[in-house]
Amino acid sequence: MKKVAITDACIFIDLYELQLITHFFELELEVHTTIDVMNELIIEQRQHLQVYRSVNKLIIHIAEEADKKNILSNNYPRSLSESDCSVLYFAEKYNAILLSSDKVVRNTAKKRSIDYHGMLWVFDRLVERNLLSLKEASTKLQQLIKTNIVFQNNRELVTEMEKRLKVWER
Repeated sequence: MKKVAITDACIFIDLYELQLITHFFELELEVHTTIDVMNELIIEQRQHLQVYRSVNKLIIHIAEEADKKNILSNNYPRSLSESDCSVLYFAEKYNAILLSSDKVVRNTAKKRSIDYHGMLWVFDRLVERNLLSLKEASTKLQQLIKTNIVFQNNRELVTEMEKRLKVWER
């Protein structure tokens, strides 16, 4: 049985920019997101993801009234957007993995005992499943580092990325 993964906008944006969306949907994951996340994406990104929705590889959740009440009563940090709250809520509701690179989202997931991962985890799965060669993974990770400021200013992340690059560039 495939593990359910609720994905936020930053993951989809990075996958789109790195041209890895096709590879991502080949992973053994049942990929979910929310309408709030879809609404954060630019039209080209949404159109790209709609292809996967049309073949049932992407499930998009729309919060119903009861869900909205539950989200409001969950006391999420005020710094979280509606979109952030929606992915946290649905990850908890479905006991799913939460995929996000956002620090506040990840910290909230940790506090709420939600299994969470980011882009490095996605890279690791792509390499494990041979969906990316080590050379491709190295090139794409370097591209991510150059284009996404989140991955440049976090010492812990930089250390983890350097470990992978050393292995992948052998």
